[in-house]
Amino acid sequence: MTIDDYLQEGIHGKKVLKPEERKKYLGTLRERVVVVLTRAQVREATTYPEIARLLKENYKATLLLNGAMNYSDLAKYIALASKIKAPYKIIASPEHTSELGLVLASDTAVDKDTITIDQRPKQKAEKRKRPGFVSRFINKLKKKRN
Repeated sequence: MTIDDYLQEGIHGKKVLKPEERKKYLGTLRERVVVVLTRAQVREATTYPEIARLLKENYKATLLLNGAMNYSDLAKYIALASKIKAPYKIIASPEHTSELGLVLASDTAVDKDTITIDQRPKQKAEKRKRPGFVSRFINKLKKKRN
């Protein structure tokens, strides 16, 4: 390293390899990512069973959680990681803003083609078994007419 390199590092900070990629994947590189979930997926009421399975299979991988999200959304994944005894980190750096809520990352390259999990279809609200107030009122009127 030359004196100019030391000066540039002192002025601009240490050079970072692929900064945009690290920003997107919560501080890690794409080649190290096992699986990701979007913020919307992390906000869902229950955890994805695929995450538990992949945490067990990749016991050396670290679960990276987006610190810009509410802790209540992250808590279920923290509990899951604790239960499995998997390492996790909450990444709360303004440098790592991302649409991702969770990244499971290895220390070494895994180079998986598909790192996303399809979002679960939203469950439709169950139909009411009991008719609403208006329907019951109309039915009572019809019965009185007969």
